[in-house]
Amino acid sequence: MFTTIKKLKRFTKTNLIETKRLIIRSFIENDWADLFEYLSLKQIYTYEPGKPITIDESKQIVKDRSKGDDFYAVVLKENMKMIGHFFLQKIQPEHFMTWELGFIFNPIYHNQGYASESAIILVHYAFRVIKAHRIIANCSPENIASWKLLEKIGMRREGHFMKNAFFRKDKNGNPSWFDSYQYAILNDAEHVIIP
Repeated sequence: MFTTIKKLKRFTKTNLIETKRLIIRSFIENDWADLFEYLSLKQIYTYEPGKPITIDESKQIVKDRSKGDDFYAVVLKENMKMIGHFFLQKIQPEHFMTWELGFIFNPIYHNQGYASESAIILVHYAFRVIKAHRIIANCSPENIASWKLLEKIGMRREGHFMKNAFFRKDKNGNPSWFDSYQYAILNDAEHVIIP
């Protein structure tokens, strides 16, 4: 079902990783319409910072992401439509070799296994190709779908942080604090799901 590690070592900037149904690659400027389709939805920001974006903002976001190495588009092979994206960034201090993972998918494509399929292979890529030691992810305890996905791909809950973050303020300008879970997975045979 998944590409081999040998093939992963020969990735290009455009086509990074392939599974049976998906391509995980860097953003390209033509992705703006697919990105706008889901980042313009209010429901996306229930557990995410920001607000629904405009077409012009989508074009700028895609342009910026196409120049960087932290965001990966998830594309359906059958029609080359981008259905979601991942964030994978090395965090400080760099010598700890820890990366942070995040994701957002178009709700139209939820509950079809695309997020877990792509997350498993991206974690595998991070361990085998970029030599990450540890990968972490954070999510709201109320975002059940996200923490279930993290557990499905082999991550374990390492912490429950109380009122440690906020994305919005109330009408009086006070932060609307929320809790978060932190998940992690180590680069060892005990925890890594082999695609």
